[in-house]
Amino acid sequence: MTTGPLLIAYDGSPDARAAISEVARLLPGSRAIVLYARQPIEGLAAHVEGHPALENLNGIEEATLDASERIAYEGAELARAAGLDAKPRVSSSLATASEAIVDAADEVDAALIVLGSRGRRGLRAAVLGSTSTNVLHHTRRAILVIPSEAVAAARRQQLSAERV
Repeated sequence: MTTGPLLIAYDGSPDARAAISEVARLLPGSRAIVLYARQPIEGLAAHVEGHPALENLNGIEEATLDASERIAYEGAELARAAGLDAKPRVSSSLATASEAIVDAADEVDAALIVLGSRGRRGLRAAVLGSTSTNVLHHTRRAILVIPSEAVAAARRQQLSAERV
């Protein structure tokens, strides 16, 4: 069993905020790394190589990195306010968000990966993907997926409707 920190995937969404609150309630005082997995502009740049618009991408890339750092910092601040010993981290790779989360968890030897759930199902999950499902299927670490209150309420309502 690892004694590493929690790795909390954070994208600024209400679902990610709910995950921070809940894991802080469940594991108060834990060490945590709050990770924002950004997708750098290089992926787009590879497709427009030689195009005049490429010259304008450098400023955009710097701005998105700044925004990414602010998101990670915001998540770490929320985690600290909730009682966790948290530090921000930005992953900047051409990998998918789920691959970046798994890689970061390995790099920091995370004891637990924590993710919020958007509750995507069916076609939406197939088209948009499910980061939590992908992390679950590709990590060798423990994972905790926490639905936001809105997702949990929708699931309760659906279950009640199915029972009628």
